[in-house]
Amino acid sequence: MRTALISAITACAEQRFQKRARSFLLGLSKDELQYIAEFLGACMLESVGRSAFSRRELAEGIAQFEQVRRAPADSLCDQEHKMILLLEYLCRSRTYSAVFNSRIQMLR
Repeated sequence: MRTALISAITACAEQRFQKRARSFLLGLSKDELQYIAEFLGACMLESVGRSAFSRRELAEGIAQFEQVRRAPADSLCDQEHKMILLLEYLCRSRTYSAVFNSRIQMLR
């Protein structure tokens, strides 16, 4: 399951950042990987077609995602930790561009 999550999440990153993304993901737990995958899935389903986001906009989107997320009650510290990891992953791998650009392609 962990290997499948790493492969799927890595595939969402821009091609030139996939090696860096994979390296980052290898250090995460299965639970952290599932959190990132859940966020990426929600983005693909609810994207409005934007492809450029600032770090602040990404952080706001992650906070909004966390508010509506229906998951077992994690400790506040664990939730904050996952949100930080997600933000770092998105910024380092440019995954947010790939996710939203793929959404645009599906709409065409």
